[in-house]
Amino acid sequence: MRKLSVFIAMSLDGYIAQPNDDLSFLKLVEKEGEDYGYAEFTDTIDTLIIGRKTYDHVLNEIGSSHYDNGQRDVYVITRTQRPNSGRTIFYTGNLAELVQRLRSENGKGIYCDGGSEIINELLKNDLVDEFIISVIAILVGDGKRLFKDGRPEQQLELLNTKTFDTGLTQLHYRRKR
Repeated sequence: MRKLSVFIAMSLDGYIAQPNDDLSFLKLVEKEGEDYGYAEFTDTIDTLIIGRKTYDHVLNEIGSSHYDNGQRDVYVITRTQRPNSGRTIFYTGNLAELVQRLRSENGKGIYCDGGSEIINELLKNDLVDEFIISVIAILVGDGKRLFKDGRPEQQLELLNTKTFDTGLTQLHYRRKR
């Protein structure tokens, strides 16, 4: 069965964005030639699930090729019907049903790149197998939390911890079964 992974960055106090979806604190750890294992990780996946707000932000900041590179299927979870574009599918159905269907198909891993609404919906349905969380050494104080209240308890097993000279610490967990 294909596993679903979350690979995401957050502040030390648990925020993935500051108010008004401000992601500028991520620039604190930008370093030429350092991707914190992102390329290695994305080599293990062929399907991406992403929330529409996160997708639109990346589209505006980086461009569509960041996600839709012709090598993977991209499911943008949205409430508004939009025409598909290349291998990018704008999905308005049930998220849990989508993940269960994708898991039953052949392929590499499935990657959820946010946002927090999508991640927490996956957690409520006990669908996340692995977390790779990059913690940035800043307390932002307010914004969008990675983990919201109202989800079931889930025990995790620490697989690896990496530290980087930028102050970033990366935690790699898998769900205990």
